[in-house]
Amino acid sequence: MPPFSNLRGGFLKKGLKWYRPWHAWVFILPALLGLFVFRLGPIIFAFFMSFTHWDIFSPPDWVGFSNYAEMFSDPTFWTMLKNTFIFSGIYVPSVMVIGLVLAVLVNQKFRGVNTFRAIFFSPVVTSAVAIGLVWGWLLSPKYGLLNNFLQLFNVAGPSWLGDPKWALMSIAFVMTWKMAGYYMILFLAGLQDIPVVLYEASRIDGATPKQTFWHVTLPLLSPTTFFVLIIAIIDSFRNFQIIYTMTRGGPGVSSTTLVYSIYQNAFVFYRMGYASAIAYVLLAIVGGITLANFYLKKRWVKYQS
Repeated sequence: MPPFSNLRGGFLKKGLKWYRPWHAWVFILPALLGLFVFRLGPIIFAFFMSFTHWDIFSPPDWVGFSNYAEMFSDPTFWTMLKNTFIFSGIYVPSVMVIGLVLAVLVNQKFRGVNTFRAIFFSPVVTSAVAIGLVWGWLLSPKYGLLNNFLQLFNVAGPSWLGDPKWALMSIAFVMTWKMAGYYMILFLAGLQDIPVVLYEASRIDGATPKQTFWHVTLPLLSPTTFFVLIIAIIDSFRNFQIIYTMTRGGPGVSSTTLVYSIYQNAFVFYRMGYASAIAYVLLAIVGGITLANFYLKKRWVKYQS
C-alpha cells in the first residue's frame, strides 16, 4: 500500500486538472476592484481636482496651482497647520504615557484583571460622536460637572470649549481619554513578550521595582514604544469626529485642524478643489512621517544588531 502522502499528492493532481492561472485572478478581482474604486480612484481623482475650481454643481474649471498658491498665502491655513501640530504635540506624549501606565497596571496578576482591561478599552470602541456629546456636557462652563466640582474649592473654571486658549487642549484631552485603551493593548502585548526570567534575575540581584522598570522593562519595550510612537503620530492627524461634535472648529479657528478644514471647504463651502489641495498637503505630511518611520526603523535595527 503506497504511503498516505503519495495518495494525497495523486488526489490533488487529479482534483486540480481544471485549474488555470487566470482562476486566481477571478478570486482576487473583487478585492482589486474595491481597492481601485474606493481607495486609489478617489486619491487620483482628488489629485486632479486639486488643480481645479469645482463647486460640485458645475463642471470643474482648471486653475493650475492657484489653489496651492492661495493656500500657502492664507494666514488661516498656517493657523490650522499650527493647530494640527499643537494637537499632535499634546496628544502623542499624553496617550503614550497613559497607555504605558495602564498597561503596567493591568499586566499584574490579580483577580478581575480582565474586567479592568475591558473597562479601560471600552472608550476605544465607543462612538466618537457619543463621547463628544457627553464630554461637551461635562465641560459646559455653566452646568458642566467639571466646573461645578471646581466651584467646591472656590475655583472658577474656564469655558473649556468656548475659550480659544482651552478649546484645542480640551479636545486633545478627550481624544487621549478615548484612545488610551488602544495603546494600552499595544504596550501590554510588548510587556507580555518580555521573558519572565529577566525579572527573576533582576529580583535576585536586588533591584528595586523602580530600577527594574527603568533598566529592564523600558529598554526591552523600546521596539514597541517606537511602533506606538509612529502609530500615535499618524492617529493624531485623524481628529475630525471629536472636533465636529464638540467645537465645530471654534471658537473662530482656534480648534480647526487640517482634517476639519478639508471637511469645511468640501462640504460646507463647496470648494472641492481647494479642499483637495489641503488634503494633499496632509497626505504629504503623513507620507513624510511614514518615510521617516521606515528610515528610523532601519537605523534602529542596524543599531540593535
